[in-house]
Amino acid sequence: MLNIPQQLSQELSLKRSQIENALALLAEGATVPFIARYRKERTGEMTEVQLRELSDRLTYLTELEDRKKTILQAIADAGKLTDELQAKIETCLQKNELEDLYLPYRPKRRTRATMAREKGLEPLANWLRAQNNPKTKTVALEAESAKYVDENQGVNTPEEALQGASDILAEGVAENAQWRSHLRDYFLNDGMFSSQIKSEHPEGTTKFEMYRNYQIPVNKIAPHNLLALLRGEKEKILDFTLTFDEDWVLSFLEGKEIRTHARSLRNFYQQMLKDAFNRLMKPSLINAVIAEKKEWADRESIKTFEANLRNLLLSAPAGMKPTLGIDPGFRTGCKVAAIGGTGQFLEYQAIFPHQSDKQRRDAETTLKQLIECHKIELIAIGNGTASRETDRFVADVLKGVKNPPIKVIVNESGASIYSASPVAIGEFPDLDVTVRGAISIARRLQDPLAELVKIDPQSIGVGQYQHDVDRKLLKQKLEETVESCVNYVGVDLNTASKELLVFVSGITPTVANNIVSYRHQNGAFKNRKELLKVTKLGAKAFEQCAGFLRIRDGENPLDNTAVHPESYAVVKTIAADLKVSLKEISQAIDRLKSLNLKPYISETVGEFTLRDILQELEKPGRDPRDEFNYATFKEGIQEISDLREGMELEGIITNVANFGAFVDIGVHQDGLVHISQMADRFVADPNQIVKVGQVIKVRVLDVQEKLKRISLSMKGVRQ
Repeated sequence: MLNIPQQLSQELSLKRSQIENALALLAEGATVPFIARYRKERTGEMTEVQLRELSDRLTYLTELEDRKKTILQAIADAGKLTDELQAKIETCLQKNELEDLYLPYRPKRRTRATMAREKGLEPLANWLRAQNNPKTKTVALEAESAKYVDENQGVNTPEEALQGASDILAEGVAENAQWRSHLRDYFLNDGMFSSQIKSEHPEGTTKFEMYRNYQIPVNKIAPHNLLALLRGEKEKILDFTLTFDEDWVLSFLEGKEIRTHARSLRNFYQQMLKDAFNRLMKPSLINAVIAEKKEWADRESIKTFEANLRNLLLSAPAGMKPTLGIDPGFRTGCKVAAIGGTGQFLEYQAIFPHQSDKQRRDAETTLKQLIECHKIELIAIGNGTASRETDRFVADVLKGVKNPPIKVIVNESGASIYSASPVAIGEFPDLDVTVRGAISIARRLQDPLAELVKIDPQSIGVGQYQHDVDRKLLKQKLEETVESCVNYVGVDLNTASKELLVFVSGITPTVANNIVSYRHQNGAFKNRKELLKVTKLGAKAFEQCAGFLRIRDGENPLDNTAVHPESYAVVKTIAADLKVSLKEISQAIDRLKSLNLKPYISETVGEFTLRDILQELEKPGRDPRDEFNYATFKEGIQEISDLREGMELEGIITNVANFGAFVDIGVHQDGLVHISQMADRFVADPNQIVKVGQVIKVRVLDVQEKLKRISLSMKGVRQ
């Protein structure tokens, strides 16, 4: 059978020792973030991306090997396993090729071929096979097939006998793994995807208009185009097909299968092959190719979703400062929640600035009182209905405030989902849904990562065709992305919610609850070792999580760094050699940079780890995320009707797709910067130019108000 470590080593171009050590760590229960950060010596500095790929391929190959065992046993039990077939199965590397090898032996429902065998026509099929050779000049098909006429068996004429034999031969051709593999590759490389909008949908009445008469090579279609075609077919708007040169296919099969020169037998074989392809091979191969391309499109779309989610989660935090969160509204008013510097809820008020003049004056008074009472430094305004009107109102109020807070419009996607979720109810059981939404908006500005982990990533709306892709794979990859981001940034042990803690390496939902309970009962953690007092947090979990948890102003300054407790001893030795205390070691940057690492290398601490430690000591407790900045929407531009061609505006990237990026420019409808409008050069991938959360400047190219479409360009706009 397959040597999995050796195969992974070849596929990933890594040393066998790297693969084996990484696999051993994963088998021991180590997480990918932990291995990537703290076990670089054992893996040869494998990155998190490489480790994820290793884990995915390990799963695939393990499932493949398990399937091989099942198939080999089934064929052996049927008494049909040969040495040649066993060798082909054992060396197979693809699931679809494995299933092709198994196809002739798979238990199947009664087919035309099985019925023909039941009628005693297998010998006739064997005779036809024997006659199919270059030496055969003439054959008496009708005379031979007449021998099998038997009314008791349901064979009434020589033609029926010949047809039954043809069915048996056709099934054999259709189940030939080599031919299936060749034709599948042909469809993938030379086939065409075609679509037409059904006649009952007049021009301009559907969102699939670009696919009205659409054709593109299978190997050149973009992921979003394929997913759109499949959605259009599912919604019964499009007729979607895979087309190819059928004459070439039949010519290929004839070239492989027909060896006789006898005209009547050649004619028989040509008809049999046409039937084998059209009836048995064509439908299954087309479905297999579409399924294979769909899997590819899913993976590519999920990669885009992952990249967008990562950039959103790693958006620069405005900081843990007193903040007002405003959920805007017209008729129902604006819900205003005051949040403290540690994210705690302080106060709630409803204001109605968009009603009468009196209510607007009352709203101004209330807002000023909240700002003064809670020493507000930030104001987060949700970008939903009435956001621009509320933004203008707040700006007018702040003109009369000394040292006014920073005002930011915040993307509120998913806030309503959070507000009604068990998580929000658990946090604020006595508050209304809309108040919880205002709290979430405020916290998103303070620390996007800490707040967004409470929401199902699929509800945040930063993917493309997210409802069309493989749900299980999407969920897995998005959870991996959240885990990666949380551990990359690190988590404040004394303020983190259980929803944030659960993504820390080694921490289960039960342990996360227990950490929060311990804090409530015993107060703030004073050092990392205290974690071992938490119920069900044992030595293994401590090893996995400790380096990713931070304690600010604790007993040990190293507890506020990414230095793992297992390396504290070597840091103390370095500090002693430099004649500084642990608290002062970060001030000796020049000496740290010029430090000779060799004397400190041991069996447990290698050069990779020492380099990471020194880098961490240079900036202890640093946040790796970018500096905070925000978009300023143009005054007077609040609705799509306010836009004019040529306008230059500032906006923020809300979503990136394969074909371009969507930008919030403050008119309640995101505009699209198509990939062709991102730069004066060719752009293969929008992620090379922009990312979710980025503030950019754009020029308006075109506005279609009825369709709510805004075309934007970054070309020639100074960023």
